[in-house]
Amino acid sequence: MLILPALDVLEGRCVRLAEGRREQITVEGGDPAKAAARFVREGAHYLHLVDLDGAFAGAPTQGLVESVVEAACDVPVQVGGGFRTREAVEAGLAAGAARIIVGTAALDPGCLRELAEHYGPRLVVAIDARDGRVVAKGWVQESQIEATELAQSCAAAGVARLLVTSTRRDGSLAGPDIRLLDEVMAAAQMPVLAAGGIGSLDDLRRLRELGCDGAVVGSALWLGKFSLAQALAV
Repeated sequence: MLILPALDVLEGRCVRLAEGRREQITVEGGDPAKAAARFVREGAHYLHLVDLDGAFAGAPTQGLVESVVEAACDVPVQVGGGFRTREAVEAGLAAGAARIIVGTAALDPGCLRELAEHYGPRLVVAIDARDGRVVAKGWVQESQIEATELAQSCAAAGVARLLVTSTRRDGSLAGPDIRLLDEVMAAAQMPVLAAGGIGSLDDLRRLRELGCDGAVVGSALWLGKFSLAQALAV
């Protein structure tokens, strides 16, 4: 199971938000390029970068991907936040991202199929769920689409990998939403990255036993609940 340290960037610095709410900052982490270099020194095999400004504005922040990718050296970086058009995805990949995460764009069946067909394993679809239903546009817009419904649509479109986040648990350290993950994995039958609520090494063990392809770890690392080395050992 891959461990991906999270770099969530708002107004040029790393932060952690409670439930993804812009006004509820729980951690201030400083320069994202320096943070990326630190995680690489600590042994990261993959980084998870979220452009929060891009997610809220609907278009990625210029220069952010390049700076983090450069600091990460040869460690691959997956990037999300505001990638809602094919042009934006192309620009993110051209900037050096190994994988692009799309969320809002995946709610359009035609766009979903086009992106999946064109980008294959370089595309990750984010299923961000609140109380079982998908949220979009920086998690501020609720939909009537069930997480499992979107997972099935992704499978039918040929998506290679999902990122599943329980938004109510994001930043909470309260543990991942195992039920949500289990239901989505059963519906999708494809690799799933888990995010939201991971607060202990036991949480990582549960995700490994569940069969998750990877785990995005944010607040637990930033707040020193465990080290990246300990997580990698699990």
